[in-house]
Amino acid sequence: MGNNSNFDNISFSENPSVQPGKYHSPTEALKVLFGYDSFRPGQKAVIDSILTGRDAFAVMPTGAGKSVCYQIPAMLLPGITLVISPLISLMQDQVKALNEAGVSAAFINSSLSENAFYETIKKARQGLYKIIYVAPERLVTEGFLELAKSVPISMVTVDEAHCISQWGQDFRPSYMKIVEFVSRLEKRPVISAFTATATETVREDIVCTLGLHNPFILVNGFDRENLFFQVEKPKNKEQYILDYISEHPGDSGIIYCATRKNVDSVYDLLKSRGVSVAKYHAGMGAAERKKMQDDFVFDYTGIVVATNAFGMGIDKSNVRFVIHYNMPQSMENYYQEAGRAGRDGLDAKCILLFSPQDIMINRFLLDHKEMPEMDPADWETVKERDAKRLQSIERYCYTTECLRNYILKYFGENPEKPCEDCGNCLHEFETLDMTEAAKKIINCVYEAKGRYGKGIIIDTVTGAKTARLEEIGAVNYKSYGVLAAIKKNLLKRLMEQMVLEGYLVVGDYQVIKLGDISGLKNPEATVLVKITEEDKLPERSAKTKKISKGMESLTTAGFKLFHKLKELRLEIAREENMPPYIIFSDKTLIDMAAKVPVSQREMLDVSGVGEHKFAKYGERFLGVIEKFKEAYPELSQNGTEE
Repeated sequence: MGNNSNFDNISFSENPSVQPGKYHSPTEALKVLFGYDSFRPGQKAVIDSILTGRDAFAVMPTGAGKSVCYQIPAMLLPGITLVISPLISLMQDQVKALNEAGVSAAFINSSLSENAFYETIKKARQGLYKIIYVAPERLVTEGFLELAKSVPISMVTVDEAHCISQWGQDFRPSYMKIVEFVSRLEKRPVISAFTATATETVREDIVCTLGLHNPFILVNGFDRENLFFQVEKPKNKEQYILDYISEHPGDSGIIYCATRKNVDSVYDLLKSRGVSVAKYHAGMGAAERKKMQDDFVFDYTGIVVATNAFGMGIDKSNVRFVIHYNMPQSMENYYQEAGRAGRDGLDAKCILLFSPQDIMINRFLLDHKEMPEMDPADWETVKERDAKRLQSIERYCYTTECLRNYILKYFGENPEKPCEDCGNCLHEFETLDMTEAAKKIINCVYEAKGRYGKGIIIDTVTGAKTARLEEIGAVNYKSYGVLAAIKKNLLKRLMEQMVLEGYLVVGDYQVIKLGDISGLKNPEATVLVKITEEDKLPERSAKTKKISKGMESLTTAGFKLFHKLKELRLEIAREENMPPYIIFSDKTLIDMAAKVPVSQREMLDVSGVGEHKFAKYGERFLGVIEKFKEAYPELSQNGTEE
């Protein structure tokens, strides 16, 4: 069928319940379709600007509800909304969720048969879809352009908009086809763009490259208050993971690794210990990857071990932890991957397990990164920015300051005070003035002429008697043995701090070079090092000892009801072959268990229960609640025991 064979598979609702013009306001559409009474911060402003015909660009943290910002206008605008998305899994999840809410939506991907393609085109031309998801490389194919010119397109939405910027962490040349596609339309639609991670430079590039017209711009903050950030440097990462999983039985989580080899190793270890686990990396067959991903999304397995190829399109809401076995290549990558935890707004942990070896692995991966369709001069600039991004995530691993604030500052925010709720804030540090020792380290690095790594420098200043120091002549340095009275672990922390402050620079192959040392010439300059007992985190503060944010609204009986509702949700999910969180999120079930609704009116008052979902599932959930109340008559409708 010519170019049409390039199209992806399409999923659609046979009997769409939503028609254009059905809703009088964004708030009405939000309540009826998704069951929410009010918008989250920033959503309404973006929606209102789109509905006036103005382009929009929004940077909103993962879980802040970016999709609502284009899905609600799509239902109120007269024509079709095209959503450009980079991943098939993202399209599948979004379309499933929309169809469940009663929205007629479709997605396009490469497995579409000729008959399915023509059936889809026919339905699109009949106006049966309000939202169509499409991959960027399909936009300028002959078949899709014919469709686009034959139907009214009210809006083009660019999801994961950072992919269009050469300075972003995930540039995709195929995203440039968006610009060509829009230019070939007879009438320019509204363009909206969304991303969760973009520095100021990347944000400016997105607006310029997409050619947004006087856009409404929202940078809604990057903070995810429900996420707990922590950096650990365990001697044995595998044992750390085993201990963590044993201490958090039943929690759903993602373990990210930098290489396929590490994924296989961690997966085999967990499986051998009886852990319910899946794995995902590009070296696996497509069918095996899909099965592993589905097993995780559908809650058949609780944990997945994966490379960063996994998860961009996964909207699984109940991920309670994300552990990075290796340091990622940038703060953007880390925050995007860590952000897959706690999308339901409940407490979740983001733990990065760091070792210096991670830096070498990432340098190797960046050196072998492929970047087609790019001018050599631009490619050199991208490589420089990649190196700077790697340095920023390395500093995150070394810092003793507030981890949340480090992330927020990286993305251009200026938090006023520490968060008091991250791994560093909950450490008890002792601060040492190590200025004189720092100057002696600098002298040693100068004598070494930037040829050696941290180990050689520390061995030299502590006066170690090794054949290697004899071989390179370090025993003859003036700095040899000058810090013999200081423990090596402390000197290691000192050098980490000096890298943080720019006095030292980590070069290729982990060699230590001099940075900008001019500041230390000031007699009042100090190098302060915070130290603590390794591998000992105190208990979280009282406000974070809750089972999970939101659970405090439940009584003992309410907590039991919550688990009964989860059992019913899983039963329905198995019947319909659908991820449980698409039926109802944990947050919705908690609210249901707290409010104990006994009628349709009361059920529709539960956050996340819209009219369409009540029609499908409401009576079954009310039945469980009614039966539960018979067994626990002390459970009242306000969630308190009488």
